[in-house]
Amino acid sequence: MRRLLLLAPLLLFIVGCGVVRSSEGEAADAARVTARKAGERLHGQRPRTAEEVGRSASGIDGVEVLRVTGTSTHDGDGVDVVVRTSGAAHDGWIDPEEVTVRRCFTVRVSPGSEWREDPREVDCPDGPPPAFAPPPEPPRLPYEELRVKLPRVPESGRVDEAEVRRGLAGLDLHPAVRTEVKADGGRVGVLLSVKGDGSDAQDCLLARVGPGATEVWVPPRIQRMPGEGGCTVGNALDPQPAPH
Repeated sequence: MRRLLLLAPLLLFIVGCGVVRSSEGEAADAARVTARKAGERLHGQRPRTAEEVGRSASGIDGVEVLRVTGTSTHDGDGVDVVVRTSGAAHDGWIDPEEVTVRRCFTVRVSPGSEWREDPREVDCPDGPPPAFAPPPEPPRLPYEELRVKLPRVPESGRVDEAEVRRGLAGLDLHPAVRTEVKADGGRVGVLLSVKGDGSDAQDCLLARVGPGATEVWVPPRIQRMPGEGGCTVGNALDPQPAPH
């Protein structure tokens, strides 16, 4: 009892100075943190449509997408996404109860938005949340067809880059498949790839045509992650060491 009496003036002093925040305010701060992290996940310089941004946001844990405005990230002011998040805090000292709040925030996605930009709190809009179609399936990369179309050059022969390009032209590739060809040191490297989502492993095929050997392969997944450089024509000419 004496200890409680001694603590009472201190607690009154802290509350009077505004040091102790309300549990609802702490919960609202937690909801804002979730919205800010969603903005970090959506941030990037790659052009995306409003549909792509909304679909990506809807897949983030703890985030409910209520409205998407704008056409694309690189048109006008970009894309605004209104998200609803929740936050929790404990109320009380002796027998604390959890206080949960739900708040709505606007997250802007554009080349001009800043990394870790603080989202703006808004009123939650009425009406049903938007529905997003599943992303289109990426085109299949023609592994076996590429092996057949690429030339075989004898060990004493010389690789003809034009012949390699003619072989690629005969594949009738999907428009979404990007090709790159580069000659170096008497060999020709080939890259076939499709655009990734910026966070997962990219789909790509590599090939190298040299005297005595024509090779086609898929780099290991870890090398196909963003920033790893596995899906490059340089990796076709001089492959990275296999991961351990």
